[in-house]
Amino acid sequence: MANKIAAGNSRSVFTRLSQATAHWAGKPQTFFAALAIIVVWALSGPLFGFNDTWQLVINTSTTIVTFLMVFIIQNSQNRDTAAMQIKLDELIDKIEGAREELLDLEELDEDKLEEMRAEFEELARKARAAREGRSG
Repeated sequence: MANKIAAGNSRSVFTRLSQATAHWAGKPQTFFAALAIIVVWALSGPLFGFNDTWQLVINTSTTIVTFLMVFIIQNSQNRDTAAMQIKLDELIDKIEGAREELLDLEELDEDKLEEMRAEFEELARKARAAREGRSG
């Protein structure tokens, strides 16, 4: 199985671009570069008389960057979530006595998820009560 995964490791251009952009965007240097751009823009206001074009430059720029980053962030989050689900599914599959019906929880509707969450909350409450009974 590991060989199949390693062999299928050729990532698409979008995936490579998305990962590189997300990595780059998350750095402190990127934040400070963006801050510097905003400061330079703000300081240039008097030079341009705070006119409509001056305002349009920052509005358009930030809108475009925000619009594109939404897709980059969503792609990154989707990959991370899928990887985590696969890892959790592997653990559930390998643990003896684990409930295999939990393997595809992300496919269930909200009502069913809430029902299962309540069940696990009840188990946790009973476990805490039992622990308090032993220690008290």
